[in-house]
Amino acid sequence: MVETTGGGPGDGAAEVLDRPLPEGVRKRVVQIVSDGFGGLTMAELPAQLRQYARFAPNRRVKFAGNAMAAAVESDTLFRQRIGERFRESQPELCGALDSGTPPPAADPLDVAAAAYVLRPAGWVKLVAAAGEEAQRADAERADEESRAELERLREQLAEAREHTKTETERLRTELESAKKEADSLHRKLRAALSDVKRGEAALRKLHGEMETLRSEGHIQVSAAESENRRLKARLGEAEAAVEATRRAAREGRSVEDMRVRLLLDTVLEAAQGLRRELALPPVSVRPAETVDAVEPGRMTPKDIAARALSENDPAILDQLLALPQAHLVVDGYNVTKTGYPQMPLEQQRLRLLGQLSQLAAQTGAEVTCVFDGAELAAPVLLAPPRGVRVLFSKPGVTADELIRQLVRAEPPGRPVIVASTDREVADGIAKAGARPVASVVLLKRLTRG
Repeated sequence: MVETTGGGPGDGAAEVLDRPLPEGVRKRVVQIVSDGFGGLTMAELPAQLRQYARFAPNRRVKFAGNAMAAAVESDTLFRQRIGERFRESQPELCGALDSGTPPPAADPLDVAAAAYVLRPAGWVKLVAAAGEEAQRADAERADEESRAELERLREQLAEAREHTKTETERLRTELESAKKEADSLHRKLRAALSDVKRGEAALRKLHGEMETLRSEGHIQVSAAESENRRLKARLGEAEAAVEATRRAAREGRSVEDMRVRLLLDTVLEAAQGLRRELALPPVSVRPAETVDAVEPGRMTPKDIAARALSENDPAILDQLLALPQAHLVVDGYNVTKTGYPQMPLEQQRLRLLGQLSQLAAQTGAEVTCVFDGAELAAPVLLAPPRGVRVLFSKPGVTADELIRQLVRAEPPGRPVIVASTDREVADGIAKAGARPVASVVLLKRLTRG
């Protein structure tokens, strides 16, 4: 079979369609391409259509319709191949188109689709005529449908009018009946309203009497409850007073006993320590020996003052802690922020408590370290070291106030040493009888080991 790649001036190949292909003609063209699709080899198909070669004709039309229409329009060789397959299947229609006399009985859309594929002379006119014929057919069909729809609407309107008339008569009859029934109901309602009003009047009277009785009852109950609460309050106050008196008596005795016993132990241990240190023989003291005077060879108070230690000498702290029953109270954060402020608070606490534990073991003194609870974001999980009591101030109470409370809790005469640089703390505890020591002195003593 010889394929033609071009046409002469009279075969219609040079004609160009100046308007879009009518939709009906396009569908027929796609069907012709799909029918001739199966007679071509894979090599004869355009590249974009080869993926649809194994599709059934119906599926090919559905999924490759646009691609086949575009290939027929742009690929002349493919269109000629499809045209040859169409000539084989429709020789009479193709011959009539070649002769320029299409069959009068043929469908204009089929004639236009065949002319679009074969491109005989005057094919553009055939396509245009088919489009116009299709438009006329669509217009006539739409006109017929419009007339049929108009007739149907007229019939529906007549039915609606008849139905409306019937329904109006029925509703008028029902309205008359409803009016009569409404009049009867109105009479009954008026009678019922009269009964209700009488009942409401009686009910209001009963409610008034009930409210009066309820008010009187509430007044009596309130009075009884007030008297009961007053008696309970007086009973509670009496019981609380009795308990407070008993507790105060018990606590007063226990605290005073503890303070006296601790002071007595302090005095006894101080006396025993002096006796051991001075190794004094048991001699009786003569009254004349109690008179203050300077004996030959003895040091004067000026000589003693000249030998006093400096305020920043850690030996002062050693002497104070060597006293019997000595109690060292440490202002924790004041000491740590003086010695190592760059460390986190937790590390400051651990370092100070470790050094205080060693100091307590060396001196045997009672050691209490106080930290300000306001510095804490959460409760501290801390195991106090051996020999050191660790206290945090409560919310609303500063560490300075807690230190003053500790000093006031000690009995007069017991040696209490407070390590803090805070001047208010030093002044306050000095008035209470404690001995203030600067934080730097404690730091020097702890560093010395």
